Amino acid sequence: MQDYEASISFLGTWGRFQMKVFFLLCVTCLPAGYNILSVIFLLASPPHQCYIPAHRNLSQDWMQASIPLQVAGQLERSSCSRYELDLVQNLSELGIRPNLGQIYNYSALGASAGVMLSSLKQEECKDGWIYSTEHYESTVVTEFNLVCGNRWKQPLTSLIYFLGGLCGCFLSGQISDRFGRKPVLFGAIATLSIFSLALKFAQSWTVFTVLFFMVGMGQLTSYIVLFVLGSEILVGSSRVLYSSMCLPFMYVFGMMLLPATAYLVRNWKHLSLLMAMPGLASLPLWWLIPESPRWLVSKGRLQEAELLLKSAALENGVEAPPVIFLSANVQQSDSKKGETLNFLDLLKTKSIRSVTLILWFLWLSTNVTYFGLSFNMSTLYGNPFLNYFLLSAVELPAYTVSSLSACRLSRRLSFISFSLLGALALFLIQVTLHSHPALTLFLVLLGKFGVLVGTGILYMFTGELSPTVIRNTVMSSCAMLSRVGSSVSPYLLQLAVFYEFLPWMLVGSLSLVSVVLCFFLPETFREPLPDTIDQMQAIQRFRWPCAFKPPQKDDMKSAKDQTSLPEIICSTRF
Repeated sequence: MQDYEASISFLGTWGRFQMKVFFLLCVTCLPAGYNILSVIFLLASPPHQCYIPAHRNLSQDWMQASIPLQVAGQLERSSCSRYELDLVQNLSELGIRPNLGQIYNYSALGASAGVMLSSLKQEECKDGWIYSTEHYESTVVTEFNLVCGNRWKQPLTSLIYFLGGLCGCFLSGQISDRFGRKPVLFGAIATLSIFSLALKFAQSWTVFTVLFFMVGMGQLTSYIVLFVLGSEILVGSSRVLYSSMCLPFMYVFGMMLLPATAYLVRNWKHLSLLMAMPGLASLPLWWLIPESPRWLVSKGRLQEAELLLKSAALENGVEAPPVIFLSANVQQSDSKKGETLNFLDLLKTKSIRSVTLILWFLWLSTNVTYFGLSFNMSTLYGNPFLNYFLLSAVELPAYTVSSLSACRLSRRLSFISFSLLGALALFLIQVTLHSHPALTLFLVLLGKFGVLVGTGILYMFTGELSPTVIRNTVMSSCAMLSRVGSSVSPYLLQLAVFYEFLPWMLVGSLSLVSVVLCFFLPETFREPLPDTIDQMQAIQRFRWPCAFKPPQKDDMKSAKDQTSLPEIICSTRF
């Protein structure tokens, strides 16, 4: 294919057309960012204890004593058990008082009268639960009682939400590469909005879970397609600014809006309605956002691409050449040679298979590390709304650094440097976790910063490595692996029951392996985007800076004194 970016150079890199597309795509990113934290606020589990029916007519002392105390770091009431209520009611009617020494924390000598509570049998919460309303009026957990015996349903719901994103990426990548970026983008936004609205009317946990799966499909799909669409329409510095800073910034801005909304709207049904609003407001942008001309050219639809670019030239006030793409110089893409590119094509040829496998591992390990740090951050603050607002806000300086690095440093150097920073923080947390809480907080923030910068670079790196004919499929497949990482993270942290620091050691080791694998990827800094698989750069061979080459037999024979020394081969290329 002729050089696409040279062919459209008459447009410039920053005209009115580019500014319009830049702004509209960033605004369209808000629904994706606004919904990502929904899994936290909709599925929040407030403090709870067994409900004691009023008709039992228990005395005030027995009302206080009917819930057992348990030690879980500190003395607190049990969430899932109570003393056998029939027995407690009989004792109350007989006028026998409980021993309240442990409850009120005074000596047993002064409270020796009464029944020892430890001698009473316990039972499950047969009459339901009472939930704290300090932070939430209601959540999905309180609505369907996803606690105690049904507690396993809460993380499973989160897992299904992330699996929705995985399936969405698997399907949307191939559909987008075949039918276009724009239909998939607005289809994903419509899916996200419609099923967010439908959540309010869910009458059971099963129905809610199915609807939440669909919300997950639309959430991640819309962001991936936005990234690809902007990367293909914009060129040069505007593309770098869009991919590495402005699009992530708008995504983070959406993330920060949801905790503020959840703080004002404490009811999960009302919150699910508001979650649909940004997406519904974005749907009319269909008539303003263009299709990717680069994708049109890759499909051989030259007339449509030229019409779009000539319209853009009018907006920028420049003159377009009479013929932008010469048919004789445009090779038919792989999809026009009788075969339709799909997910399996990522593994067919050696060049794309090697790059794909490395990228999959990088996305998986980066997201395991990211969510591992996020879960650790969530325990540092008591107020959940402030907690996740700060958790989102810390991403802004990270993406700023990511953008600056993308403009001036190579992709490999940037990713390797900041991933090492995150890995180092993960390993040091093991030393400071219990002894230096302030330093631990600093390391968590530093590690999250490094991982986020690496993630921002990885998005751009992946888009630049992928050819146009299958770019959305590559990005979507990588996003699928990222969802695998985010789904595994909560369960990975459960390994702490075997050894407290085992989760941190595992995610830190994953980061180090990612750094090593990144050495093998070809550099894309200031290189044009590939349009076909044939234009992809070959994977790099790892060579030590200096290696010894033993003398060959021919050299030995030609040397009169038979004392040839090994040849030293020095190379700085990886």
